[in-house]
Amino acid sequence: MKLIMKTEFDNLRLNPFHDYEADSNGDKQVVKIYCDGLLIAKKVKLKKSIRYFAVKNYQDFITDEIE
Repeated sequence: MKLIMKTEFDNLRLNPFHDYEADSNGDKQVVKIYCDGLLIAKKVKLKKSIRYFAVKNYQDFITDEIE
C-alpha cells in the first residue's frame, strides 16, 4: 500500500459500490474500504496523526463524480 491524499480516500469511501468498516483500539482508529471483498484503501489515525493508504492501482476505483 502507498500513501494517498485525503480527497482520493474520500472519493473511494463515498462510492456506493464500496463497503467500509471502522475499528477502534485505544488511541488507534482504522477505517478500511473494500471493493468486491478486496481491501483497496485504509485510513489510520493514531493520536493526532492521520495517514491514508491505498493499493497500487487505486486510481481504477476512483470515480469522476459522486452523486
